[in-house]
Amino acid sequence: MPSAPGFLYGYFCLAGRVAARRSLLLCQRAAAAASSALLGLPLLGSARRALRGPIPAVGREAAAGPGPCGPRRRGCSGLGAAGGGFRPSRVAVVVKTTRYEFEQQRYRYAGLSEEDLKQLLALKGSNYAGLLERHRIHTKNVEHVVGSLRNERIEVRLVKRREYNEETVRWADAVISAGGDGTMLLAASKIFDKFKPVIGVNTDPERSEGHLCLPVRYTHSFPEALQKLYRGEFRWQWRQRIRLYLEGTGINPAPVDLHEQQLSQEQHSRAHINERFQDQRSDISGPHLLPVRALNEVFIGESLSSRENFKSCKPSFKFSLHRASYYEISVDDGPWEKQKSSGLNVCTGTGSKAWSYNINKVAHQAVEEILKIAKNHGSLNMPLNTELVQKVTNDYNESLLYSPEEPKMFFSIREPIVNRVFSSSRQRGFSSKVCVRSRCWDACMVVDGGTSFEFNDGAIASIMIDPEDALCTVLLEE
Repeated sequence: MPSAPGFLYGYFCLAGRVAARRSLLLCQRAAAAASSALLGLPLLGSARRALRGPIPAVGREAAAGPGPCGPRRRGCSGLGAAGGGFRPSRVAVVVKTTRYEFEQQRYRYAGLSEEDLKQLLALKGSNYAGLLERHRIHTKNVEHVVGSLRNERIEVRLVKRREYNEETVRWADAVISAGGDGTMLLAASKIFDKFKPVIGVNTDPERSEGHLCLPVRYTHSFPEALQKLYRGEFRWQWRQRIRLYLEGTGINPAPVDLHEQQLSQEQHSRAHINERFQDQRSDISGPHLLPVRALNEVFIGESLSSRENFKSCKPSFKFSLHRASYYEISVDDGPWEKQKSSGLNVCTGTGSKAWSYNINKVAHQAVEEILKIAKNHGSLNMPLNTELVQKVTNDYNESLLYSPEEPKMFFSIREPIVNRVFSSSRQRGFSSKVCVRSRCWDACMVVDGGTSFEFNDGAIASIMIDPEDALCTVLLEE
C-alpha cells in the first residue's frame, strides 16, 4: 500500500488531469455551439457528440479508473450515460430457498407429512400459515421478474441454490438474484468474471432489508428497471471482494456449504469431521487460492461458539465451557502477534455496513459515560448535552463505513484477551493484507456466512483484495 503522501500526490495528479480534461471538453462544447450558432448550421458528427456526451466526474469515481464494461460487453457504459445502456440476451435468475421450503427439506428426511410439519412448527413457536404466505409472496415476485424478462424476449434460466454452478454463470450475460442479501451473496459467490453484472431483486421487501438489491419499488415494477438499463439510466458499481490463500499442514481446500449442512443436524455437526478423511486433505507448501471471493466478510474462529467439552460423573454426559480462538496475526506484513479472542472479522466496504459495523459501533450510553469521565478529569471544557453526545456517537460510527469500491479491508478483533502472554496492539483498523496462522483445535474460516473451510493448527491464511476480483453491480435511482 502506498504511503499517505504518495497516495495523496497520485490522487491529486489524477484529479488534476481529469479536471483539465473536463475543462477542455467544456471548451469544445462551447466552441461547437458558438460555431453552429454563427453559421446557422445544425450540429453534426463529433460536434454533436461533444455537446451531448457526459462530463467526467472529479473525485472518487474518476480515481477508480475505467470500469469493467468495456469493448467486451455490447452496450455497456461505465457511467450509465444516455445511449450507453445494457441489454442482455441471456439471464440466469438465482432464486432463494424460502423458510417454508427450508423446513420442508429439513424434515423430509424424517418422512413428515405436511400436517406433521405444521404441528411441529407450532410446537417450535413458528407460524406455518405465515411461512406459507411469505413463500407465496416471494414466488409471485419471482414470477413477475421472470415474466418481465421473457416479455423482452430475453432467454431466462431459473435456478435454485443446488442448481447454481459455474456452467450457469458462463451461459448467462447477467445474473439476477431473486431473494434478499443472502441470495445476492450466493449469486456473487460463483462469479469470477469481472465483466459479468449481477443484479439483486428483493422478493420480500416487508421482511428483508435488501441493502445489496435494487430499490424496493422495482420489486413490483421490474419492467421499469429493465427500461432504465436499456437507456443507460444507471451507474455501474464495482464492489471490491476479498480473496483468500491457504497453506500449511493438514489443509483441506474443499469448501463446506453451511446452508446444505443445516438441512441435517447430524450432517451439520459432522461436516468438517467427514471432510478430514477425504483424499483432498493434504499439506500445501505454497499458497493455494481458494475458489471463493468474499463480498461481505471473512470470519475466523473456533466452531460452534468455541466449545470445550468435559465429561461429568454421569455416563455419556458432557457440558461445554467457552474456549477462545488462539492464533497468530500479522497486519500489512507487520510483526506476528499471539492472540486469543472470540474470533477475527475482516470485511470489505460492502461488509462495513453489516456484521463488522455491529461489532464495532458504540452506543450513545457508552459515549456519554466516557465524556463524563473526561469532563471530571478536566479534559473537556465544553457543556455536555444530548446533542454533543449524539454527534460524537454518530461521527464515530460513521467512520466505520466506507465505499464498496475502495480496495481496502477493515479488520476487527472480537473481545481480545490481553495479558503478559497475549497482546492486541490494534483491535481494529484498515489494512491491505491480513495473515493468520491458526493454533485452534476445531476452527473454521467462514466466507460471507455461507461457505466454510477447516482452519486448524498449522493452517495459514493470507487475506487480501485484488481489483481483478471486483463484482460488477448496478445502481438505479429510486
